[in-house]
Amino acid sequence: MSRTYDDLAGVVDLFGALTHAELESALDELAYKQGSETDGEALAAAVDAAIEEYYLVEYVAGADDRTVETSDGDQRSDDETFVTVGPAAFPSLPQNAEDLPHILDVPRREVDRRALGEQVRDRLAAEVDAAIDDGDEERLAQLYDVTYDLDAWAPVETAAIRERFDAVLQD
Repeated sequence: MSRTYDDLAGVVDLFGALTHAELESALDELAYKQGSETDGEALAAAVDAAIEEYYLVEYVAGADDRTVETSDGDQRSDDETFVTVGPAAFPSLPQNAEDLPHILDVPRREVDRRALGEQVRDRLAAEVDAAIDDGDEERLAQLYDVTYDLDAWAPVETAAIRERFDAVLQD
């Protein structure tokens, strides 16, 4: 599935950040360009799974008075949730995706990488705590890898999260 997730990340990367509705429209257009029908439930499940696995991440614009800036200079600060490329992704473009920015009326958005990194780190810390509480070793292994991805991907530190892993592993 990582290829599918990387393709989803590639579509999002064309725009910087998309709302869920914009991503759905982009995937509908892509399916049309590829001569196939859209299976909305399957696409929604793939997007949800890509978010769960950190190939895509949600970003709340306006959190902590930070904004998403569009290519036309507009700024959004109304706590709108966007989907953007996550730390586990290696974005790739599916066939015909390069035409999407010309088809959709969606501006290119630049995301505050520090704010995004902090939001992702907070989510990761909460998920690590939940996996520890649940004794979910498989999920902990996945999340441990994400800590290193996140360190390389955004200007945030995840050493404190890894210390939680070390404490659990020593028990």
